[in-house]
Amino acid sequence: TTTPAPAARARWRRRRPRRRRRGGPGRRMSVCGEAVGAGSLPSELVVHIFSFLAGPDRLRASAACSHWRECLFYPALWPRLRLSLRVSPAERPRLEFLMRKCGWFVRELRVQFAADNYPSACPSPAGGAGEAPPPLCPRWLDLLRTYLELVLCVLSSVRNNRNLQKLSLFGDISILQQHGSISNTYLGKVDPDGKKIKQIQQLFEEILGNSRQLKWLSCGFMLQIVTPTSLASLSNPIANTMEHLSLLDNHIPGNTTLITAVELERFVNLRSLALDFCDFTAEMARVLADSNHVPLHRLSLLVHSVSIMHKSLDSMPEDENWKALTRNSTNLRVYIMAFDVKSDDMLRILKPSIPLERIHFDSYITCVSGAVVDLISRQYDKFLTHFILMNDVIDMSGFPDLSDNLNEDPLVLLAWRCTRLSLLAVHGYTVWAHNLIAIARLRGSDLKVLEVTEESIDFDQGELADQDVDPVHNLIEQVSLGLGRPWHAVMDIELLSVFTEPTRHFYREMQSFSEGI
Repeated sequence: TTTPAPAARARWRRRRPRRRRRGGPGRRMSVCGEAVGAGSLPSELVVHIFSFLAGPDRLRASAACSHWRECLFYPALWPRLRLSLRVSPAERPRLEFLMRKCGWFVRELRVQFAADNYPSACPSPAGGAGEAPPPLCPRWLDLLRTYLELVLCVLSSVRNNRNLQKLSLFGDISILQQHGSISNTYLGKVDPDGKKIKQIQQLFEEILGNSRQLKWLSCGFMLQIVTPTSLASLSNPIANTMEHLSLLDNHIPGNTTLITAVELERFVNLRSLALDFCDFTAEMARVLADSNHVPLHRLSLLVHSVSIMHKSLDSMPEDENWKALTRNSTNLRVYIMAFDVKSDDMLRILKPSIPLERIHFDSYITCVSGAVVDLISRQYDKFLTHFILMNDVIDMSGFPDLSDNLNEDPLVLLAWRCTRLSLLAVHGYTVWAHNLIAIARLRGSDLKVLEVTEESIDFDQGELADQDVDPVHNLIEQVSLGLGRPWHAVMDIELLSVFTEPTRHFYREMQSFSEGI
């Protein structure tokens, strides 16, 4: 028999679930649910959500489920990878995982290598003259061995990356030379037959040869990674479109240079360049001054006593070369870093027509003379913005005084003449309190950074004899009034990175200097 329609409708109503009110418990989406949970979101949507999060937040969000972890390393999320690596065996598994995930697609890769605590050298055994130098400590050898392994890991992961546009490598190994240069004998103990060094050089050349979009190449203080033949691996189309080139390595033996003027002719679109000063010849200046070359905007030069010792300054650009270069590159600005360079050599290097914007002196043996500082203030008064003067002297009781036998203090004249000066940092040279007050008053709030270490400041006898005034409190008060903001001397030199890590500071500043075009 046929069931009446009203009865069927009644039974249907009893079976059908009741519609819940909007906003009630039934509207909640279960995060762990299989049907409508977070794991069921399309990958494109998860990647889009991740794109609004900072790196640490992405990592935390990826812990929600396995699907989100898979989306974490989507290429669009990691166009830039900037790593600061401790030269420690503990870094290797993490580095291998990250480079395996991102090395094949990352567009910008910046890697800095540095050890946490550099071990001191082994004690030298007593012996007669002419004996061979003592071997490196086991910890030094472990440090070099780990460094080579980390470099191999990075280079091997990007060897086939054709999307790479920026490659920047920095290895803070200059500190390894505090107790003697890293000779082939030392390297032979951690790299028999030089196999790892050769492999690193071959990988670097392979990266250059496989590149299709490389615009920025920067390599600083990397142990023997760049050779005089490395740039030959770049194809002409890539060399013609390169915008930044940085090759800083003072470990190249003899008169060998990493790039020649003939090789530089291929880089017609170069806008910023960083080289060892002894490699930057007059012929290179003529190449860059040619009308076929685009105007050069940034030039960073490393002047190192080791390079000057093995290479001659006779080929450096003369003043007429600098004039021709600045005629073609009217917006050119120069950054010079000088390591332990004698004042006589600096007086030869500093030509009047250099558009010097930044200069950084770092000394361990030699000291900058007042004549050099006075020359800088007279020749570069229209350009100079940064002046750093560091001296890592052992005898803290006798800092050199730049104002000796001079009517005016050279630093005061620098602040008076260089109206664009915005950064002044001094350690290891005597800075008289009244001169520091004069500098603050001359430059005022335009002097954005004034860093002077407490041990570098000295007071006149008259200031110390006045019992009614605390000379230290008065100095802080007067300098603060002159600058228009609170000021204090640097009490702990170890907190001043420009002093503790000069090469790292220079490389970081050179990068930002070159990017600020």
